[in-house]
Amino acid sequence: MAIDIKKLLQSVVAHGASDLHLVSRSEPQIRIDGTLKAVNLPVLTGEDIEEMTYALLTEKQKKVFEEELELDFALLLPNVGRFRANYYRTMGDIAAAFRIIPTAIPSLDDLDAPAIYKQLVKREKGLVLVTGPTGSGKSTTLAAMLNEINLTEHKHIITVEDPVEFIHQNKKCVFSHRETGSDTRGFATALKYAMRQDPDIIFIGEMRDKETIEAALTAAETGHLVFGTLHTNSAPGTINRIIDVFSGDEQGQIRAMISTSLVAVIAQVLLPKAKGGRVAAPEIMVTNHAIANLIREDKVHQLYSQMQLGQGDTGMQTQTQVLEKLVRNGIVTKEIAMQYANKPDELKLKINFR
Repeated sequence: MAIDIKKLLQSVVAHGASDLHLVSRSEPQIRIDGTLKAVNLPVLTGEDIEEMTYALLTEKQKKVFEEELELDFALLLPNVGRFRANYYRTMGDIAAAFRIIPTAIPSLDDLDAPAIYKQLVKREKGLVLVTGPTGSGKSTTLAAMLNEINLTEHKHIITVEDPVEFIHQNKKCVFSHRETGSDTRGFATALKYAMRQDPDIIFIGEMRDKETIEAALTAAETGHLVFGTLHTNSAPGTINRIIDVFSGDEQGQIRAMISTSLVAVIAQVLLPKAKGGRVAAPEIMVTNHAIANLIREDKVHQLYSQMQLGQGDTGMQTQTQVLEKLVRNGIVTKEIAMQYANKPDELKLKINFR
């Protein structure tokens, strides 16, 4: 007999988990503080999961899933919470992953975010990227940044997402939330027409392809503040990823566009705390004259050194500096810091790891 999926999701929220995984031949699994744990329930069959998951779908969604074998959608369960769901197939059976989206949008102060974030959201134009692996808190950081604007500025904010995650209530700002597949054909199409919708700020849920990246850069160049995400692990790596999307004869122009439009890159990871919970470790690169020149001149490999040198009042910090501070303050263990470090040899010297 299949489990009541709504009651299961309610239990997941009550346990403070971030994700629920339903895969055949396994008990339901939840992720708490970054670690998967089995729920004390029977092992699921493919039939169990199909019965559970189809109960949440509309007829249109069922048709899309059966044709595409993949489905992303947002789910709101009253008095329980909001979820980002992904259905897929494994060994012929349906499987599902649910990500819990907090209904209360945190403030930058709630996240104990670096002070530079409040300066970045006051920019009139340019591109701000928040990057990191799946589950690194990118969406939460960006939601808090947009919330700060909502509390302090009178702006029109267009979000383009797949699916829409955090839903902002209009305070001082007006939000136009657009979901690909239901409100627009796709990211690139939405960005093309966004220019006619009088936006001040555009949030792109994921910069997946060349067309979306190019449209984002153009929007940033033409007087809009653009926020976006990428699955990259470091600030310099983010620049390389964007450039590499384009062909060789286009890369010079793209480097020029990035050098003039990029405001900042925040590359973050979420680490398990020594005493439970998780903490963000953001590497922050803020574009200044030196950074812009290095990007334009195809010297991305020198960006890290400039981030170390050019800190002062810029708010820049390397991941190594953040991890060292977290270890010194006893927030994370040396072992965890080393496990997540982009430059473990550099961190090892800083914290005298033995």
